Amino acid sequence: MLIRYETPADIEAIQNLTSIAFAPMPYSEGTEAEIIRRLRLSGDLAISLIAEEDGEILGHVAFSPVTVNGVHDGWFGLGPISVTPERQRQGIGRALMAKGLELLKEMGASGCTLVGNPDVYSGAGFSSDGQLTYHDLDTRLVQRIVFREPAPSGVLRFAPAFEN
Repeated sequence: MLIRYETPADIEAIQNLTSIAFAPMPYSEGTEAEIIRRLRLSGDLAISLIAEEDGEILGHVAFSPVTVNGVHDGWFGLGPISVTPERQRQGIGRALMAKGLELLKEMGASGCTLVGNPDVYSGAGFSSDGQLTYHDLDTRLVQRIVFREPAPSGVLRFAPAFEN
């Protein structure tokens, strides 16, 4: 499996993969592919990686800038992350996440945040101390991994593409 940056030739496949991957998810409103498109158009798609095998795109992950209390300060958000349904739970998403986090560190990022299931993301180093909030969600779902102290506290906002 090869993990690489997206190219313009990958865009349609990423859109299709994202739609298919999120379609059966009960928490999804079906907006993930559109979020990626808007991130790309707005210039907020800081890192966009795909996993491919034998020329087939199996997974995709996006990272974009976030703010805490209205300040960017080197923080990024992870997501959406998609893996083709027949290859889920085989480590593809974890590999994409790990490579993206490594690239963020190399860029000098302060850290990365996400909204998701702690049982899924704690193995990658994400955690919640209850100090980040996102809308009215349970704070244990609002997680972060700190590359450079201090850990953030306050109101998390993802790129505008997530809010439209």
